[in-house]
Amino acid sequence: MIGRALVVWMLMMAIETIHGVLRNRFLVPVIGDVGSRQIGVLIGSALILGIAILTIDWIRPNSERSLLAIGALWLSLTLAFEFGLGLALRRPWEAMLSDYDLSRGGLLSIRYGCAGALPLDRGPHPSVFVDRNALTTRRSS
Repeated sequence: MIGRALVVWMLMMAIETIHGVLRNRFLVPVIGDVGSRQIGVLIGSALILGIAILTIDWIRPNSERSLLAIGALWLSLTLAFEFGLGLALRRPWEAMLSDYDLSRGGLLSIRYGCAGALPLDRGPHPSVFVDRNALTTRRSS
């Protein structure tokens, strides 16, 4: 399950990277950096939500605890990726942290707060709710 969650996270980061490149190329010149980042948060959130919805059954979590673990994993890895990439691109800490500061127009704190809970949106895999005793009883009848 964790291996599949990691594969999905890598897909999310690939899509987010493409999204960021396209945002910088087409949206920033039209509405500016702050506005494009705010719109980018909404579009990126929709992309991530879509990926989570489409792949959570494939990941096959078997409990709410598994779902929380996946959400925590995705959130931790995403923050590490975000700050690691920012540092690699020599982006100042102040600029990176401003993306999380609501008073400065940064919306990433809301987005990543929601991202950690994304797997809970779909609930546990249906197999969690299967009554194993009922299946055994039916088979032996």
